[in-house]
Amino acid sequence: MKTTLSTAAMDDAKRVLEAFELALATLDDSKAEDIIPIDMRGKSALGDYMIIASGRSHRHVAAAADHLLRALREAGYRDIKVEGLEGGDWVLIDTGDIIVHIFRPEIREFYNLEKIWVDADKQDLRKTETVH
Repeated sequence: MKTTLSTAAMDDAKRVLEAFELALATLDDSKAEDIIPIDMRGKSALGDYMIIASGRSHRHVAAAADHLLRALREAGYRDIKVEGLEGGDWVLIDTGDIIVHIFRPEIREFYNLEKIWVDADKQDLRKTETVH
């Protein structure tokens, strides 16, 4: 039985990684800018991965989000939570495993989410480095 659980867990991890790579490729295809992938495994219960990206305008943010939603649904994700699609300033897409933030540049700069997550990674690395 334990082998079955391990196999199922491995299959789920593979499915999530494939969806993460699909999300990155879809955002790139949509010409999203400054795409930052963040591996959150073992750091947060929010999800396994986060992606932060920018669109040049309200329309670009909404179009990139819509393109990503279609790609994720085609890949089998059904229970996707979406916030902000109507406004186009900041769209949050949450599959449960992957969290995607697509911002207009001014909004992204104001909230500066990558500072929270990327700096946290750097802090973790500093704790494990040996100082000579």
